[in-house]
Amino acid sequence: MVKKLESTLLNMVLVLTGVAVVMGGILALVNHLTEGPISEVNKKKTDDGIKAVMVCDDLTLGKTDTVTQTINGKEYTYIIYQVKDAQGKDLGAAVESTTMGFGGDLKVMVGFNPEGTILGYTLLAHAETPGLGAKADKWFQKGEKGDIVGKTPSEPLTVSKDGGQVDAITASTITSRAFLLAVNNAYNAYKATPATDGETGATEHIEN
Repeated sequence: MVKKLESTLLNMVLVLTGVAVVMGGILALVNHLTEGPISEVNKKKTDDGIKAVMVCDDLTLGKTDTVTQTINGKEYTYIIYQVKDAQGKDLGAAVESTTMGFGGDLKVMVGFNPEGTILGYTLLAHAETPGLGAKADKWFQKGEKGDIVGKTPSEPLTVSKDGGQVDAITASTITSRAFLLAVNNAYNAYKATPATDGETGATEHIEN
């Protein structure tokens, strides 16, 4: 009886190991097959975001910089996409920036011209309350109540409740503060990157 029991346990271990190996191989294959399409989708999403915030369809990407900052003990990464027009003229940069909102991380992409003036923005991700904080995707757009387009955050943008010049989203002051902080940090990250003049290297055209 003892030998039979040992044999059964051994068989179970071998079977489970075999199943684990096979499943691991299947997962690796699926990951390999989907990696390309997922990468293409993410690239298109980024390209579309850059075109939207730079308010220009015919763009060429120059170099991409990454800046990290530690705020309140948490490290944030800013991605700066240097942008040129079809003739190679510097248009500024699109910057990805993340801060902590009311419900979680709030991630935006902001477009700046070479002088640091805001051209546009798009809300990439958020965990804000639907119908309130989620309004940030439109509230601060050109012509809206909290319009920040055309402003230059050399002096940090703040809500009017804090003595600033931007109207906060109704009943969502915390989200508004977080959003403006993300914009201010994006500006600081952009200004912290070296000038592109004289830079060499490959560029990438963004397809329409």
